[in-house]
Amino acid sequence: MVNRLLKIAFVALFLTASCSKDESIQENAIVISDAQRTPMSAMEVKHKIDESLQTKGSFNWKDASTHMLWSASVHGQNIITIGFGNNSNDFDRSKSTNNAAVQKQLLTIIQQYEGQALSEILINADPYLNLMDVVIKNQETLIALRQSKFIRYIEPGDFKYFALSGSIEKSDSSSTSSGCGFDATTLNVSDYTTVTPNAKAPWTFYQHNIPSAWNYSTGAGVTIGIVDTGTSPNQTLLGSNFNDGLSSGRTIQKFGVYVDSIWPWSTGTDGPNDQCGHGTSMASVAAAPRNDNGLPVGVAYNANLVTYRAASNVVLDGYHEQNGVKNAFTALGNNNNVKIISMSMGHIFSVGKISDGVKYAYNKGKLIFCAGGTSTSFTTFVGVIFPASMAETVAVTGVKEGTSNQACDVCHTGGKIEFTVAMQRNASGNTVPVTSYYDNQSDYVGGSSVATATTAGIAALVWAKNPTWTRTQVLNKLRQSATYFPTKNSEYGYGNINALLAVQ
Repeated sequence: MVNRLLKIAFVALFLTASCSKDESIQENAIVISDAQRTPMSAMEVKHKIDESLQTKGSFNWKDASTHMLWSASVHGQNIITIGFGNNSNDFDRSKSTNNAAVQKQLLTIIQQYEGQALSEILINADPYLNLMDVVIKNQETLIALRQSKFIRYIEPGDFKYFALSGSIEKSDSSSTSSGCGFDATTLNVSDYTTVTPNAKAPWTFYQHNIPSAWNYSTGAGVTIGIVDTGTSPNQTLLGSNFNDGLSSGRTIQKFGVYVDSIWPWSTGTDGPNDQCGHGTSMASVAAAPRNDNGLPVGVAYNANLVTYRAASNVVLDGYHEQNGVKNAFTALGNNNNVKIISMSMGHIFSVGKISDGVKYAYNKGKLIFCAGGTSTSFTTFVGVIFPASMAETVAVTGVKEGTSNQACDVCHTGGKIEFTVAMQRNASGNTVPVTSYYDNQSDYVGGSSVATATTAGIAALVWAKNPTWTRTQVLNKLRQSATYFPTKNSEYGYGNINALLAVQ
């Protein structure tokens, strides 16, 4: 094999403790074989990822070769996300005294190797996190950057894994594989109990003693953040009638951070409104009002809600989806009123910028619940998905009626699972009744998605009952009330939470 020797200027950077720098240009030889000057195909990259997932149970871009990393970026508009800092935990700009100097010097390296002006390279520098999105076309640039001690991670910013094979999650109410659907269904009378003033309490609530827990707490004074696809503008119970029936004195706020564009430089969001249906269902099960309209009530029906449209669907595949989720987490982290965050979306391997956003919110004291995974057939080999797999999150999955150790037909299990929620009936296979996308309509929703939002609602009941408690105290109380406490099950965590015990 013929090798070509390229002599490229390498910027050697030295930072002192006071953040001053001594820069010098050294001549370093970077050798790239002819074979590696041709990028791998997108499917070849995907197969490498799948191989790691199947053999190791995980995949991280830091373990990929530079050639594979570069190839993935070629198939994603040459966008690269760089997480930088003095160590692996140095992600918060406010706590990193030399972040501006490090960022500037990394950009200098990129300019040297790319031969481009800064305006052609830098797409975005996050205001809260030590990360930036850049355009890198040359493999040599990535080699040089990976040699820097200030790099926490380098990842392709727009490689669409799921576009090559399908999606990660399928909503039980939807015919699509993106978790989206606007279905309306007449509920089976055996799947709910009518409670005053004329609301429907889903069957699953009784599996967890939630109606009995309402005698002690209804979530008043606690704010839940929902990171999802937004909230329907056509469901007034999650809008102007959020205070309806026995729900009063609370607020719902809606934000949009998702940019609906193929161009990474686009910054205009498409607003807070749900264009998928999934986010509306999650908001409903967590905190829909105890209404007098004959529709399903949420778990914490007196809690406040802050909802974010962070992505177009539950499959976080691509630059703007992942950027939106990261931005939602940092915004919720900065919201002092929010105590609990629930996200029923994910990816099958780690995404650096989302990880940083989750850690940022966690370090602000938020209790974060994430879906363990609800799969179509092609991801059956995947255990608990990201970011539910992170130490900073609480992973939840769904189980069948009357059990805490029989997964729903499409639910993931694994060692990272903390809690389970009964959400699939044995005889009918029906899932959880929710208030639907349009006024006066209801639907069924299942999977680990609805299990996660249910658990977030139960946590709100506990925190409202004990408003001075810390996140750790609330989480420990949930564990103590669950099926398997104190011995964690290897696949189902602590099992089903008994909400009544949790609030007593």
